[in-house]
Amino acid sequence: MATYIRWFMPGHGHWCYDELDDSQWSQRHVEQRDRDDVFFAAASLAETLHARDTGGWRAVAAYEYTYGISPEAPLDFTPSDASELRITSLSAAGFERIWSEARAAREADWGVRPL
Repeated sequence: MATYIRWFMPGHGHWCYDELDDSQWSQRHVEQRDRDDVFFAAASLAETLHARDTGGWRAVAAYEYTYGISPEAPLDFTPSDASELRITSLSAAGFERIWSEARAAREADWGVRPL
């Protein structure tokens, strides 16, 4: 069963939203800059893997150019991380709202492209 979380990446000033599977792998990941709400990512692990399997590294690069980068390892937060990273639970509906908004922004090229 999927769980949904929101957390803050202090070094970057980004809010992250993740749909996690039972193994804590992020299936869908959103990054939004706190100071101006620009979306840096709205990436899906399944889509990234599909791009890799069907088009190789060029397809992955094209996907990541449009949608950003999906986490490449399970998210492993410790209890002490909860306070520093401001980790909170999110409803499925809340995640779907931010996911839809982020995808639309990335597809419309309103967001800043990842380096």
